[in-house]
Amino acid sequence: MIRHLGRLSALAGLLVSLWLVWQENPVAVLGALRTAGAGLLLAAISHGLPMLANACGWRSLIRGANRPGIASMLHLVWVRESVNSMLPVARIGGEVVSFRMLRRWGVRPSTAVGSIIVDMQLTVISQLLFTMIGIGFLFAHAQSNTLRLAGQLAWGVVILTPLLVLFALVQHANPFERITRVLDRMTSGKLAALVGQSAQIDVAIKLIWRRRAVVLRYLFFWQPLQCFLTALEIWLALRFLGAPVSLTEAVVLESLIQAVSSAAFFVPGGLGVQEGGFILIGGAIGLDPSICLALAGARRIRDLLIFVPGLLAWQFAERSNRAPTQPVPSERSSH
Repeated sequence: MIRHLGRLSALAGLLVSLWLVWQENPVAVLGALRTAGAGLLLAAISHGLPMLANACGWRSLIRGANRPGIASMLHLVWVRESVNSMLPVARIGGEVVSFRMLRRWGVRPSTAVGSIIVDMQLTVISQLLFTMIGIGFLFAHAQSNTLRLAGQLAWGVVILTPLLVLFALVQHANPFERITRVLDRMTSGKLAALVGQSAQIDVAIKLIWRRRAVVLRYLFFWQPLQCFLTALEIWLALRFLGAPVSLTEAVVLESLIQAVSSAAFFVPGGLGVQEGGFILIGGAIGLDPSICLALAGARRIRDLLIFVPGLLAWQFAERSNRAPTQPVPSERSSH
């Protein structure tokens, strides 16, 4: 059912994207893309920089002798983004794939799950902060349409903030152990072996949060660097499209587009949602709708150049690991 819903939402998003292009003068959109030419390839390839920042930040959350190297973490981020961006997996399929890859590299299950969850928590907090910065910029440069959009986004942040804070702080309640104990009672003790493993996950999450220097460095260095480098991708694309903006405007555009795309997590690749978001938010900072759609098209070029090969790399790795090579150590022996 979920798979069919994802496919339907992708089809609907594709139709919305095509409709938006048709409404906003497709000749102008294609003309802007043609003018940018190979420059859009450079903008797309530059996405490797924010992925590297994400890899370094995520790696800092992992403890133990089997912590993967930078190259391995970059590969992990590449695959995770590719799965989450291109497949109907509600933005969590990439985390599942990441866990499997970390386990194959010898990272303990509790450590792997803990790093993935804390990475998600810190990303949510960071995204909230950057969304607030973007909204503040729109208010500071308010026109009538800009003010209305900023107000709508601000109300969305106000509504979501308590939920996001709860998500970030939930580790203090040992959620995994509690949920597993409830399920164990419902199944008459059939999940008893999982209770201890769930408790270890809760402990791993707490241990990461207690490393305050690592958490603060991730939140106030690696995440801002990742956002800035992703905004650099937008800045480059717009320069090649013939509509240069300041780096500040590129950061604002990126932060708010990320917020809109995250809200529409159920749509694979943000089809239609991302295009509409670029028109609304890009228009608020003075960009022509045809340029906004061309920018969204540049994002699709990035998807083809970066994320489609990422899916192929993931499938190749999965197929390679299905080949019988040596006995896989059991969960118990990994401790």
